[in-house]
Amino acid sequence: MKSRRLTMMVVLFSAFLGFIGCKPDEVSVDSIALRPSDKELSVGATYQLLAVVLPSDAPQDVEWVSGNPSVATVSNSGLVTAVSLGECDITATAGGKSAVCHITVVDGTPSDPSDPRYPTDGPFDDNGASVAVFSVAQGSTVHFSRGNLQYQASTGTWRFAEHQYDHIGSANRNISSDNTGWIDLFGWGTSGWNSGAVAYQPWDTSSTGSDYYPGGSLTNNLEGEFANADWGVYNAISNGGNRPGLWRTLTNAEWNYLLNSREASNACGYDNVRYIKAKVNSELGLILFPDVYSHPAGAPTLSNVNTATSPFNSNVVTADEWALMENSGCIFLPSAGFRDGTSVEYVGSYGGYWSATYYNNESACNLFFMASSLDLSFNLRNYGLSVRLVKD
Repeated sequence: MKSRRLTMMVVLFSAFLGFIGCKPDEVSVDSIALRPSDKELSVGATYQLLAVVLPSDAPQDVEWVSGNPSVATVSNSGLVTAVSLGECDITATAGGKSAVCHITVVDGTPSDPSDPRYPTDGPFDDNGASVAVFSVAQGSTVHFSRGNLQYQASTGTWRFAEHQYDHIGSANRNISSDNTGWIDLFGWGTSGWNSGAVAYQPWDTSSTGSDYYPGGSLTNNLEGEFANADWGVYNAISNGGNRPGLWRTLTNAEWNYLLNSREASNACGYDNVRYIKAKVNSELGLILFPDVYSHPAGAPTLSNVNTATSPFNSNVVTADEWALMENSGCIFLPSAGFRDGTSVEYVGSYGGYWSATYYNNESACNLFFMASSLDLSFNLRNYGLSVRLVKD
């Protein structure tokens, strides 16, 4: 009897332990699907695949693998890059389930002008946008404008510089509402749209940073409700499509991703070639390399890749050599100096490029580079800096 009672207690105790140790099972993945399941790309093109994992409350971590990276590669986010002619499968796996997208890489001519590989007579299309693409966030790419933004007050005309290494220089000191010359150094958010700021015209020279607050608030970026304060959103660029809304300014986060995080091509023995400081056609500045890049024969070997502290003269590129690199998709940002009121400083040795992002009550974020330095920092909003627009 005693043994029976003991056995019953053991059974009950075991059941109790089983009860308190019981936890709901983690939701498992039922299926994963890729959209699309087939895709044809031309050599050099990129395409963002979408993985749909069900149920939605199952773990959403996806691993991506290319069956043949010599034909097409895939990033950790599912961005496919067509490398060479052929076919391969891109496989996405989550929770033990897999799905496949069949990629065919062709050497055909895209019929859609929005395709980044659509043929043009040069490295820029009819709107002045680079044929080459640059990632500025995961799954987000842009085309750069053919040159820095310029403005003529007497005619109210906006244009892109004819050559990437062109800049106005000391003539920016002639800034005024009736100036018949051109300027290319602008206070922050001075698109000409009345944003609520005291200073919003491209010729404004106020030395008070708070005069450049869109909507009167220091926390407004050149986005959303105040997107028209962005030069490219509000204005028609005469040699850049000639209608508003085609262009915009990169945010600080996008500049950071472009320079420091994106997956790019390997060249001259370097991995992920994103930028170099260089002297191009006797102008000091910054060369940006597209996501897909092949270093052309006849161009100088690259050095100090992705190195902020390198000197400009570590890469010297002649005009003829630059033509080869430009045709391969490279972008050049010249050291155009900066303007303080009607004083212009450091032309040819300092590059400052605005972002669409505010920093504090006096400043906004910008990219800057000079001898032995390159960084994402901030500058007074009343300073005139360069603007290089992009097209999504």
